[in-house]
Amino acid sequence: MYSERKLLKTGLGIIFVAMLAMAVTLPAVAQIETIDAVARGTGQDLSRQGNLKVIITKWATPEDTETLRNAFLSGGNQGLVDALRRMTSSGRLTVPGSTGQDLAYAISIPTATGRRVRFVTNRRIAFQEASRNTRSQSFNLTAGEIDINEKDNSQSSGRFYPAAQLIINADGELQIELHRNPWTLNNIIVRAGRGAQ
Repeated sequence: MYSERKLLKTGLGIIFVAMLAMAVTLPAVAQIETIDAVARGTGQDLSRQGNLKVIITKWATPEDTETLRNAFLSGGNQGLVDALRRMTSSGRLTVPGSTGQDLAYAISIPTATGRRVRFVTNRRIAFQEASRNTRSQSFNLTAGEIDINEKDNSQSSGRFYPAAQLIINADGELQIELHRNPWTLNNIIVRAGRGAQ
């Protein structure tokens, strides 16, 4: 009886460790690419800097783009936020001062010198921000744009928008409105992930 229980516990322990190892390695296998950059604050955030990491596991499809466009047209910024919340993760975003969060949308657009990567996700609202009901809560998106120069990587650059919202301006054009100044992205390193083709 004692040896059967010991064998059962050992077997369950081995199964648990194997499942844990699979859970840890599966997300890494599906990575398409990882983009690392140094994010530097501008304006009132000038003294702040840190590492930004964008891990992309899947690119957005044209259907995803159309879904977001329709959500924005019908519900404005809040409609876009709700649509992003329902989307499956496109990867992971780690920003200075946080442990990271799921990336809701990422797209790669060809350019003359390489490509432009755009990403957007819902911004985490801090507890103090929510409890004080501050104006910054309406800036509930985090977004970025990285221009990757495939001919000369030292020319790659980007912008990071920690707290943003989308609006339609007086001319009827889509515009990003920021709560604070955008951050600049430099020293960009792009690495193909384990599942890249």
